[in-house]
Amino acid sequence: MKTGKSAIRLTLAAACALPLAAMATDGYFSHGYGMKGKGMAGASTAMAADAMGGANNPASMVWVGDRIDGGVDLFSPRRSVKREGSAFGMLDFSVDSDSTLFAIPEFGYNRMMSPNWSAGVTVYGNGGMNTDFAGGQLNCTAFGGPPSANGLCGLGRLGVDLSQLIVAPTAAFKIAPGHSLGISPLLGYQRFRIQGVHLFTQLSQAPDSVTDRGYDSATGFGVRVGYMGRIAPNVTIGATYSSKIKMGEFDKYKGLFAENGDFDLPENYTFGIAFKPSDAWLVSFDFKKINYSSVFSVGNASTNQAPLGSTNGPGFGWRDVKVIKLGAEDQVNPLLVVRAGYGHTYNPIIPRDVTFNILAPGVVQDHYTLGFTYQVGHGNEITGAYMHAKRNTVSGPSFFNAFAPGMGGSESIEMYQNSLGIAWGKRW
Repeated sequence: MKTGKSAIRLTLAAACALPLAAMATDGYFSHGYGMKGKGMAGASTAMAADAMGGANNPASMVWVGDRIDGGVDLFSPRRSVKREGSAFGMLDFSVDSDSTLFAIPEFGYNRMMSPNWSAGVTVYGNGGMNTDFAGGQLNCTAFGGPPSANGLCGLGRLGVDLSQLIVAPTAAFKIAPGHSLGISPLLGYQRFRIQGVHLFTQLSQAPDSVTDRGYDSATGFGVRVGYMGRIAPNVTIGATYSSKIKMGEFDKYKGLFAENGDFDLPENYTFGIAFKPSDAWLVSFDFKKINYSSVFSVGNASTNQAPLGSTNGPGFGWRDVKVIKLGAEDQVNPLLVVRAGYGHTYNPIIPRDVTFNILAPGVVQDHYTLGFTYQVGHGNEITGAYMHAKRNTVSGPSFFNAFAPGMGGSESIEMYQNSLGIAWGKRW
């Protein structure tokens, strides 16, 4: 079983690498999972294209056959923050994040256990709160801060690093001709660090557990279930539901995140349809909703009048996100498939919460993608994908206005992104 041993090695390699990943497209979810899906802006719920079904739709795995997929996406987010109009210009600043390039691996393996059911595993990452801003722009002695401070009046560099790894074992079953169900237990691991928010210690119920505590980690469990069905010779539909992944608490940061350091992964669901207008063409559409507001540390308003770390403590104020994705692929010839896609994400951040989201400016909305797959023989294929997320800006009143009207002026957070990925797949 040489292929099985290779799959195990690749799984372990992916599990070691993925905690270094970071992305921020659909909030802090990726715009797509699997390089084929990414080439179609993530519109893959009603497609059975690769072994990434544990991330897309578990029910798809019984249709992809025996195969293995592995790849890496080079992801480049560009984040900028600015404050202007503060009293006498004393708190005005502008800075770009220095962390601009991340390698994001992906892996999937599937095995047909009989003609009617399959077992496999998908390994993928989330993240997106990775920022790294230089300090030393401000004199914050008037606010109890240092004379040489970062943009939030803390010491040294300012930023967060959140990485999330999901391992999704998958079982899928044909329940009728053309119809299937699938289930993926979601085994979650996440790692977090924050630095430079020393001013926030004055607002916390546990001031020694707010900032500069190094990395902390947590694990948790959830489940994704899916359905896929061919309702006409050229029309397939798909639907998935993912529960909240209930994670352990970040004990080192129990004074920062609501509910004593809790940071769960939100529940989400997706509906999709794929249509083949001809033998060569396929068009796919997805609608997705991510319930960020159900995670208090993410959804609580930053203006909540309670200590940081408490159940009702301030959070990032993220709203639930609705996402629409449209993709198309063309079988140019027996060896080459080309793809394109567009995705629109409703921005989770409103002006009220801009200050807190200097740390996590996940404001991009429009994603444009291109992709291809080329058959190289003996069941092997190479897939590539490119994504550009258009620049978007959100502005709002500064948190520092709470000290005195107009003291902090207004702030803006801005982001645009590019990614370029390559993957290898083999079916046997």
